[in-house]
Amino acid sequence: MARLADYFVVVGYDLDKRGGSEGQGRILQRFPEKDWEDNPFPQGIELFCQPSGWQLVPERQPASFFVAVLTDINSERHSCACFTFWEGLDNPQLQKVEASELDEVDEEPGVVQPAQVFAPKSLVLVSQLDHTEVFRNCLGLIYTVHVDGLTVPLETVIGNLLTCVIPIAGGSQRTITLGAGDRQVIQTPINDSLPVSGSSVAQLFRQLGIVNVLYLFCAALTEHKILFLSSSYQRLTDACRGLLAIMFPLKYSFTYVPILPGKLLEVLSTPTPFIIGVNSFFRSETQELLDVIIADLDGGTVTIPECVHISLLPEPLLQQTQTALSMVLDPELELADHAFPPLSTQPSALKIQDKEIRGIFLWLFARLFQGYRWCLHIIRIHPEPVIRFHKAAFLGQRSLSEDDFLMKVLDGMAFAGFVSERGPPYRSTDMFDDLIANEVERIRQEEACPHKVMNHVKELAEQLFKNENPYPAVAMHKVQRPSEGTGHGTPLNQAPFPLMDDVVVQLFIDHAAAKLRAAPPVVKAELKSMVPSGPPLGEPGVGGGDIVDRHGSVLANSARRLEVVRNCITYIFENKMLEAKKLMPAVLRALKGRAARVCLTQELNQHVLQNRAVLDDQQFDYIVRMMNCTLQDCSHIDEHGIAAALLPLVTAFCRKLGAGITQFAYSCVQEHLVWTNMQFWEAMFYSDVQNHIRALYLETEEGGQQANSEQHEGSGGREEVSALELASEQSRLWPTLSKDLQTERVQKEESTVFSQAIHYANRMSYLLLPLDTSKNRLLRSSGLGDVESVSNSYVTNSIAGSMAESYDTESGFEDAESSDVANSVVRFINRFVDKVCNESGVTNEHLKALHTMIPDIVQMHIETLDAVHRESKRLPPIQKPKLLRPTLLPGEELVMDGMRVHLISDGREEATGLMGGPPLLPAEGAIFLTTYRLIFKGTPTDPLVGEQVVTRSFPIASLTKEKRISVSLPMDQFIQEGLQLRSCTFQLMKIAFDEEVASDLAEVFRKHMHKLRYPQHVQGTFAFTVGQSGKMVVEHKAKDKNQSLKTLSKNLVKSAKRTIGRQYVTRKKYAPPTWENRSSLQSELDEDEISVSEELDQSSLTLSSTIRSSDRQTMSNVVERACCRDYQRLGLGTLSNSLTRSKNEPFRISTVNRMYTVCRSYPGLLIVPQNIPDSTIQRICRCYRQNRFPVVCWRNSRTKAVLLRSAGLHAKGVVGFFKSPNAPSSVPSQADSTSLEQEKYLQAIISSMPSYSETSGRNTLSGFTSTHMSTSGKWGSIRGSGRLSAYNPDVGNRLAGKESPQPNGGPSDALFLRQPRAYLYIIGDKAQLKGGKQDSFQQWEVVPIEVFDVRQVKNSFKKLMKACVPSSATSDPNMSFHRCLEDSEWMALLHRVLQVSVLVVELLDTGSSVMVSLEDGWDVTTQVVSLVQLLSDPYYRTFDGFRLLVEKEWLSFGHRFSHRGAQTLASQSSGFTPVFLQFLDCVHQIHLQFPMEFEFSQYYLKFLAYHYVSNRFRTFLLDSDYERIELGVLYEEKGERKSPQVCKSVWDYIDRLNKKTPIFYNYMFCPEEEEVLRPYSFISNLKVWDFYTEETLSEGPSYDWELVRGRQERPAEEASPDKPDTGGPKSQRHVVWPCYDSRSKVVPDAITKLLQDLQSLEAELGQVSEKWKDTWDKIKTTQRTEAKVESRPSFSSSLLMSSNLSHQRRSQGVYLQESGVGSSINLALDCEASATSTPVSGRPSTSALYSQFQSTESENRSFEGILFKKGALLKPWKPRWFVLDKTKHQLRYYESRQDKECKGMIELSEVESVIPGTPAMGAPKNIEEKAFFDLKTTKRVYNFCAQDSLNAQLWMDSVQSCLSDA
Repeated sequence: MARLADYFVVVGYDLDKRGGSEGQGRILQRFPEKDWEDNPFPQGIELFCQPSGWQLVPERQPASFFVAVLTDINSERHSCACFTFWEGLDNPQLQKVEASELDEVDEEPGVVQPAQVFAPKSLVLVSQLDHTEVFRNCLGLIYTVHVDGLTVPLETVIGNLLTCVIPIAGGSQRTITLGAGDRQVIQTPINDSLPVSGSSVAQLFRQLGIVNVLYLFCAALTEHKILFLSSSYQRLTDACRGLLAIMFPLKYSFTYVPILPGKLLEVLSTPTPFIIGVNSFFRSETQELLDVIIADLDGGTVTIPECVHISLLPEPLLQQTQTALSMVLDPELELADHAFPPLSTQPSALKIQDKEIRGIFLWLFARLFQGYRWCLHIIRIHPEPVIRFHKAAFLGQRSLSEDDFLMKVLDGMAFAGFVSERGPPYRSTDMFDDLIANEVERIRQEEACPHKVMNHVKELAEQLFKNENPYPAVAMHKVQRPSEGTGHGTPLNQAPFPLMDDVVVQLFIDHAAAKLRAAPPVVKAELKSMVPSGPPLGEPGVGGGDIVDRHGSVLANSARRLEVVRNCITYIFENKMLEAKKLMPAVLRALKGRAARVCLTQELNQHVLQNRAVLDDQQFDYIVRMMNCTLQDCSHIDEHGIAAALLPLVTAFCRKLGAGITQFAYSCVQEHLVWTNMQFWEAMFYSDVQNHIRALYLETEEGGQQANSEQHEGSGGREEVSALELASEQSRLWPTLSKDLQTERVQKEESTVFSQAIHYANRMSYLLLPLDTSKNRLLRSSGLGDVESVSNSYVTNSIAGSMAESYDTESGFEDAESSDVANSVVRFINRFVDKVCNESGVTNEHLKALHTMIPDIVQMHIETLDAVHRESKRLPPIQKPKLLRPTLLPGEELVMDGMRVHLISDGREEATGLMGGPPLLPAEGAIFLTTYRLIFKGTPTDPLVGEQVVTRSFPIASLTKEKRISVSLPMDQFIQEGLQLRSCTFQLMKIAFDEEVASDLAEVFRKHMHKLRYPQHVQGTFAFTVGQSGKMVVEHKAKDKNQSLKTLSKNLVKSAKRTIGRQYVTRKKYAPPTWENRSSLQSELDEDEISVSEELDQSSLTLSSTIRSSDRQTMSNVVERACCRDYQRLGLGTLSNSLTRSKNEPFRISTVNRMYTVCRSYPGLLIVPQNIPDSTIQRICRCYRQNRFPVVCWRNSRTKAVLLRSAGLHAKGVVGFFKSPNAPSSVPSQADSTSLEQEKYLQAIISSMPSYSETSGRNTLSGFTSTHMSTSGKWGSIRGSGRLSAYNPDVGNRLAGKESPQPNGGPSDALFLRQPRAYLYIIGDKAQLKGGKQDSFQQWEVVPIEVFDVRQVKNSFKKLMKACVPSSATSDPNMSFHRCLEDSEWMALLHRVLQVSVLVVELLDTGSSVMVSLEDGWDVTTQVVSLVQLLSDPYYRTFDGFRLLVEKEWLSFGHRFSHRGAQTLASQSSGFTPVFLQFLDCVHQIHLQFPMEFEFSQYYLKFLAYHYVSNRFRTFLLDSDYERIELGVLYEEKGERKSPQVCKSVWDYIDRLNKKTPIFYNYMFCPEEEEVLRPYSFISNLKVWDFYTEETLSEGPSYDWELVRGRQERPAEEASPDKPDTGGPKSQRHVVWPCYDSRSKVVPDAITKLLQDLQSLEAELGQVSEKWKDTWDKIKTTQRTEAKVESRPSFSSSLLMSSNLSHQRRSQGVYLQESGVGSSINLALDCEASATSTPVSGRPSTSALYSQFQSTESENRSFEGILFKKGALLKPWKPRWFVLDKTKHQLRYYESRQDKECKGMIELSEVESVIPGTPAMGAPKNIEEKAFFDLKTTKRVYNFCAQDSLNAQLWMDSVQSCLSDA
């Protein structure tokens, strides 16, 4: 029973304290005056009566009513019902004015003060109950009595009100009256644990909508701050009440103020969560709250600040809840689309709707918390139950451990309250308990069907409604209301609310109290019962159906995996170690799944006898490994209870180390975070305590035994009594026990807890103290000093942050350090013990005893560990695989010896076994750092491929990115430090250092690597340091043999101008000695001297005229760098002896740059127009960036068009360049004159062209007939470049590929001929050429194109590397290889370059000269210019030509290799930009399309691509010839080499290799005369270069030939046939793995194979093997002369010389890829065939070579070979070359194979028979009998003898078949 009202208070406006703008209220009267003992009078009532502040108003307001909620100091909530009405006052303002002087009035004029104002007065009723309507009626009645002046004294009414007592719950109906002729019926709820909501929940959903309320619901549960705004106070209270009602069964335990007075607004900035309501009047003050969720009830919005993240319900719950809610609130939604909607689908009445919504939330909680009772641990039963919830197990069994929402709810205060309230097993139950116990199964089955859910919800709603309204409504209410007139228009003279007589009221109260005391106490029969637990959660391994692992995916075929785990454990205990080793990797993989981990713990349990299992070393090792692997995948909260199950095992498995010394498994599994997690230990402790308490109360001993050995999760089988059931029974019996018995039980329980605490202190010290306590484990990641001990005792690295207090690293005392570890462990255990003992009610004495014991326990344990540690050091180390040494190049030296590491697999799947094949990675081995490379060499960890060797290496110079990573290895359990190293040779190494590698060693490794990667100077790179000792590399201070040479060469250029004479003397000093003729050097010097003195007329000075020496050989040595050979070949500048030179030569070799003064980055000798003097050049060059003025680099031998290259113009030069040349200017300014000279220069180039001199004036292409044009120009579309041509929009569109009649986007011929062609096209950068106006009379035209800048290339390359060599595997479809490739835009860049190049080729081929002037002239320009030459001139497609092309265009013309390759420290920041690689890729694309045009193979291109970044050769170092001369590198290559093995130049190396092996040679090389190639450049025609993706793990990259060569010979020996075959039949099969073997070696192409066989045959026969090239050339020539056509083309004839394949486009030929899979055949595409070159008159036909040869007599051969033929009488047997010709029907014979003249023939028509013969006299020796056969003709018998019987048979068959054909 409870009082209906505790206090009645009258609060009025305080006239005395009215200061400032705000008035105040004061309590006028309160009853009773004395506080009740059970609840004191609440403070601050006057604030809550007028939450918006006390104010006087000019007009009377209607009376208002609302209920506020006050929370007292014991956090009890009180309803505070406020009834406010307004009473008239004489205006206090006016009184004040009269009293004071009138002139001081500071009122605003015009505001008339009313004579009367109204002050609020409130009647307040404070109660612990929440009967809003009753309160409204009672206060209304009091007001009515006062206003209407009823006869009842107010004192009586109030006295009755305060003495009215009603039951709290139980569903009774009580009628009350206050003695004013009124009557009210109060219904009490049946069960007071369920909240009473009226219709507030339904209202809340109406106001805010479903989603918003769900947001608020989740926010309240996850402890966010929630603020309601409304202009109605009652609605605020209702909304808050509604929100709390849907949270049932959780109770909100934070600040809860449904109506907050304005004066207390600062409460909103409290840090704790709250639910508060505030009048909208204060909205502006709530704006700056950053972390508060604001719900505006009037506007229906919920505002969530950006910084607040609300975790929502887990799916599918969220969706299902929303669906159910919408079915209640908006039932029409479902039927909205029905054709025949039902007539009425009104939602239920508000009261009912309210309960339905609550039903949904009950259903939701039943699903969220189902099975929670199975995760309760009961720790104490007496004196009162102590219960803990095992959160981790609950989350694990629900497999929701990742779910944010549930985690937060379980951690929250509300849930803690839920557990303490609902945990006890013996109490009264309510609806929720019933749901959890009996309905879970039903909910589970129905959850997917909304209508069934609705039915269930309606049932729940009915119960809830019944609870609130147990009786049908009774209309017995009778409450007076104020009469109409009084309520609103109360007369002004209404009397104020009177003061009441407190004595009378007090009498009422005392009287009632006396009566209560006299009455017998009401005993409410509390129905307590055992709380049923409901169905258990799916238990691991028992009734869980499919076991869902941590990520929610069902583990397939888990049975198979469990089988593997069981077998492996059985093998280990049966000591079948080999078997176990094989299964190990599979087991470690299986242990990722939860089922397998549970299985492991169960299996291991079976091998423990009396808490102990002694193993030998190897068994111990395996068991520990499996335990570690199991723990490694457990999260730190251990939600599946795996760590819990392992905890008893790690203290059971052990091995004997020595006399009386045992090492337990726990010393090897300390590495895991779970051991440092306090919650884990608590949960473990509680579950153990529960088992013991349970055993305590189970009578029988064996029952106790059984309980002990059990896991805590299942708590035994179904028929066993669970701990909660026991506890419930005990609680029931407790009151019946005697005092002694009670105390005895309490003591027993307490000692149980105490003994467990001691046990756990021990266990924790086992797992927290490291094996080697002398080392401070908190400070190191792994020990350096104790490599031996590591082997068998998995040293541990870190105890997690929970213990990481700071330590003094410097202290040198071992004791100090070990005590550090001890201290921190003691502190950790103390914290634990304090917490659990306080919670489980252990007495203080016991707790103190524990605290004194703990340090001793730890200390004892440390001592035993020391002994174990000592012994474990003596163990023989585990057999780790032997470190394999890499083979090094001559001159390559180790900088750091091998460090044991694991090579982890990256995102490439081939090696991991995912694509089939064995997992080659991860592999275990060592990483070696040499002066040249970074090498990993080791063996796969998977024992099935353990004998393979895995090598991965890349040149240190190609390292582009290095980052630290932490890796967890699948085999070993620790998180290792690792590095991820990425190389621009498309290689990636992810390595994890083995625990024996100290971290500082790893640091040293990184430092060395950086030093080698970015040397101070180019001379620090491997190409220079090779052969010197590594030390000299690091400190360059050692005296250098050629020091003088370097310094001199440095000075050489600096002082060139000043002291020319002396300079050259010094230059002579270090001239390399191998030049045959010194005079040549002298002559060059002389020439220099002459040209420096400016008196001579330089225009006439050509190189040949100044060089006196006639020695051509040395000459070419001197000017090698200027590529004079090439200029000579092109006829651009010959080195003739004649002093005079015909003036009609249009170009000359200028020496203006011989000192590199005009342009640093150009070569010394340049080709310029004949009539341009050097002085002009010096002026022109200033207009161009980097002074790179236009020079000629190639001339078309047919059309005599020239190709020029230059940099882009300086910005200031652009405008001048396009000014009209004949602008009148009297005195030309500097800019004008240079621009004029530029024009002259360009004009000079144009006039050098024969076509210009042929046709007078403007070229209208009359010089070129349309035959030139009919070669269909393969113009690619230069996309994105808008208007391409400046002089005709039409051409612009055409070049931009807008109109593209040809299949690959070339222009149509007709259109092409309409345009008059310019003589010179300047390919310029679009961005630079803005605003240039074209002059119609100029004979050049500018083609602006968009080029990409170097940054784009750099970024594109980074993305390309990530695409081809991803660092980690990903299943994201947006990260697939092709998507990444596309994102990298690499192909688009290639497309651009190829496109521009083809454009230029086309222009040159049609007779216009082209000048490429883009960016600085050394990146894109170089690419385009070199590709143009390669496409136009077959010479550059040979070995010599390509070398010359690269030397000329890339090296001499100053492509900045060192800068772009970031080869030194200085260029480190600029990053790696592979401009040259891009060029090689373009060449590769062309090579793919024209496989017969290149003398070199694809491998040659890869070789260059690899070595241009490897720094093994000096060729690609430095940025220009100038720098190379300065370092003295340029001549030295020709000089004598220090050691024959060390090659300075990549070209020499290639030449040498090429002599030995055909690796660089393209067998399909069969060039056309003067063939101009026009490749397709569309992205669809481009292929990804396999250089980017292929890898050979068996030997590393194959580009360092010496390293690979040594390995090849061994298998060959084994396979040699002459070894006697001792074993059984050997399999001829060899598995080839694409990422492991080098396919071109294992499966060589046919020709290489034949050449190899030939070599091995020659070796067997002991002949001197001839060079492969000679063999090849021989075969080729015989092929040419004897090419013959036949019905079955034999391999040799059709493939070696593809001469009888008549196809037009070479890419359609049958060809052998250099390392493809055998041969691949590309068939012609229709569109390609239509666009192929057609023969052009005046040029050799493209297809001439392919057309079939004329069938001359010697050509058709069906069968041929050597036969011995017996001569005429008395003549000897002679070998002759016989040819059987089916076509001519003859058998011809020749003197030898090479012979052209036929010596004789046998007509087959005359042959009668072919029969085996017998050896006659004089026959060749050593030939078996069956090799003889006779041919009988009509005239005579021929006796033949073949080389062997097989051959003879073949001959006979062939002849026979010819006869039968005839």
